[in-house]
This record gives sequence, structure tokens and C-alpha cells, in this order.
Amino acid sequence: MALEASEIQALRPDALGPADIEAKAETLGVTKAEMPKGKAFVLAIAAGMFIGMGGMFMLLVKSDATFSFATSQLLGGLVFALGLFLVVAAGAELFTGNCLMICGRLSGKYGWKKMLMSWLVVFVGNLVGSLIMVGILYFANYAGNNGGAVGNAMITVAASKIDQAWGVLCLKGLMCNFLVCLAVWISFGARTIVDKFFSVLLPIMAFVACGFEHCVANMFFLPMGLFMKFSGFAYTGAANIDALNLGGVLYNISAATVGNIIGGAIFVGILYWVAYAKKKKG
Repeated sequence: MALEASEIQALRPDALGPADIEAKAETLGVTKAEMPKGKAFVLAIAAGMFIGMGGMFMLLVKSDATFSFATSQLLGGLVFALGLFLVVAAGAELFTGNCLMICGRLSGKYGWKKMLMSWLVVFVGNLVGSLIMVGILYFANYAGNNGGAVGNAMITVAASKIDQAWGVLCLKGLMCNFLVCLAVWISFGARTIVDKFFSVLLPIMAFVACGFEHCVANMFFLPMGLFMKFSGFAYTGAANIDALNLGGVLYNISAATVGNIIGGAIFVGILYWVAYAKKKKG
């Protein structure tokens, strides 16, 4: 007797296992490598805006000085998870998550040129989307929320991301995308929207709460703080904002990007490829 659809569904595992996730990562990598550049760019703009929405939400939490440090960090991470949830659930192209394309490259399903070109298109698109969100929030006077405390948070968060050694920022970028790509990796195995939400929640909360560096998030936070500084906003915080300039923005994003690539491509992509795909080739 043929099984009913509901019975077939009941026989399926709750989520894909690690080996199946690796295979899916390779399949998705092929899709991304072959995607028309115009489509990839548009979806990358969407991802930049989504991550900016998470940053927008986080700044609201950061504007409340009544929270303790740990509470502020944890709540900030909780609401920032909105960004990656939108990426994996609504569909968009995020540079940091696309570091997992290394799996398909190592299995010979596309060349280095296609992978690197995809990364470049998506990186630029993420930047454009982030800047669009900065412009919208700036002209919507989002900084004026909570009596201007949100504007203070914009400058404080941005300045704190620049006044650090390049190597420190790079290592923070490594840890950030180690967590982000683990979140994306788990989401590959998800079967429902609820699965995807819980896939991203704890890893994203962890990277934000621990103060790690995400290059796409910083494409939002740093220009936002820079806009506020140059707009003459009446900043009342204690952070050293002298380092908040274009050079400082490029300094941070360069370090975060290198660290993100290492953390995502090597610590997640290559690690799981060696564990689950290399043996099959051998």
C-alpha cells in the first residue's frame, strides 16, 4: 500500500545530517557560481539591507543606558539575528555566508575565478545595500529615537570598532564568521522556517555579544556613525571619535574581511569538506 504524504514526511529526519549538509553546500555553491551577475548583485543588495535592519534593531537596544553590559550585549545579539534570519529565510546573497562556496571549489565543481568573481559581486552588492539602509535611516531621523540616544549609540558603536589593532580586528573577524558560517551551515539542514530561525539564533547572538567583527555589518555601522559625526549630531558619549573617519572605516573592514574569509572558508567550509567530501574523492 502506498504511503500517504503525511506518512512519508513523518519518515524523513527532522533535519539533514552533516554529510548531507556538505553535499547541499556544494550544490548551492554551483548555483551561486553560475548565477547571473545582475541577479547576484540585486540579491546582495537585499542582504546588505537585511543586515542593516539587524544593526538598526541592535542600535535601539544599545541606546538604553539602563541595561548592564551583559544584558545589552545579549539583547543586542538577539535582535541583530533578524538580519541573518532574513537572509536565509527570505533568500539573499551574503558575502560572509558565501565563504562556504569553498566546498564546491575544492570538489572541482567550479573554478577559482568563478568563486572569487561571485564573492566580489556579492561583496560590492552588500556594501551598496548597507549604504542604502544608512541613507534611509539617516534621513528618517532614526538617530533621534530615545531622545537622541540612538544617535549616540551609532557613533559609540562605530568608534569602538576602529580603535583596535588590525590583527585584533582580524581575529575578531575570524571568530565572527566561524559562528556565522556555522549558523548558515545549520540552516542548510533546516526543513522549515522555524528551523531556520533557531539555526541562526544562538550563533549570531554569540558573535554580537562577544564583540566580534562582521564586515557586512560594519558596512552599516561604520558609515552610519560617520554620517552622524559629519552631520554635526550633538554627540554626548565618552568614546574617542577622532578615529572615526574614512581611513578608519577602511582599516576595520579590511581586517574584518580577511578574518571573515579565514573563519568561514577554512574553519567551517574546509573543515567539513575534509571530513565529509575528501574521503569520497579519495
